[in-house]
Amino acid sequence: MQPVLADSVRLTGDGVLILDRRQFPFERNWVLCRTAEDVARAIVDMVTQSSGPYFAVLFAMVLKARTLEALPFEQARAQLAQTALMLENTRRTNNALRKATKVVLDHVDAARDITHALAGAEEGDRRYRAKSQALGEHTANLLPDNATVLTHCWADLYLTETVRAAQNQHKTLRFFCTETRPYLQGARLTAETLIEMGVDTTLITDGMGAAVLQSGEVDALVTAADRVTMDGHVVNKVGTLGLAVAAHAFGVPFHAQVQAPDLQAPTTEYVEIEYRDGAEVLQVLGRPSATPRVKGHYPAFDVTPPRFVTTVVTDRGVYSAGELDKYYEGEQR
Repeated sequence: MQPVLADSVRLTGDGVLILDRRQFPFERNWVLCRTAEDVARAIVDMVTQSSGPYFAVLFAMVLKARTLEALPFEQARAQLAQTALMLENTRRTNNALRKATKVVLDHVDAARDITHALAGAEEGDRRYRAKSQALGEHTANLLPDNATVLTHCWADLYLTETVRAAQNQHKTLRFFCTETRPYLQGARLTAETLIEMGVDTTLITDGMGAAVLQSGEVDALVTAADRVTMDGHVVNKVGTLGLAVAAHAFGVPFHAQVQAPDLQAPTTEYVEIEYRDGAEVLQVLGRPSATPRVKGHYPAFDVTPPRFVTTVVTDRGVYSAGELDKYYEGEQR
């Protein structure tokens, strides 16, 4: 069964359609973005998260390219590059957006034709899905039959491909998923998708993770990573660090999923952690959850040191956090 969220960003003749994940699954509304700037605002406003912004950026580059076709190539290329920077800055902690703009610009440059932005976006889409499928297969190989997995936030294609690969291996998995405040991605996106895929799923609040790990019920902690540095630090949705530390304390392996460690981030000094408006933690799904007289604090991501990371699972295989250079062996850097 194809999960609804697997196809939540679409390029049309009118613009980019994005499923509003802030309302899913209670409402299934689509936001039409007619310009690249509209797409950027949708990403900032959390209309889409996880893998969603990657696909949204691919197609936003096509929207911009459509407006530049009458211009001389060099002028059009310069404006498209400016749009790329604008889109990359919508979620700076995750380097996937940089990869999305690069694949489009590479195709435009190779052909010296701005209309080749579409071919670049299609290649970026195909490449991401293929890498996610490979990553999911490697993750499923690590999980025994009848494994109970704890996951955090919304891993998107990494999650669905892991489940699909496990099912193809005739393995039965059970999941605990955290609610992931303040946007409840785990409660709304992860839980709904796992249920759609026929997986036994239990929701826990964010504060219950350590207790569940202590209970002995969990065989593995598996999360996505927005970025992994070359020295093995895992950057992911805030809350991942606490779960990783607890997993380490109770002997539960932590498998972090990322398509590739980031060559441009040798250490965490090269990763900017996004801080969102603290007022966002004072509400849930648009309803106040705290007194307005209190201040909120919202680092959107945290950093898990490599000593708490058992493996980093990539599209090319599984590595320890201390051997990520092996991912690039044989490549010219």
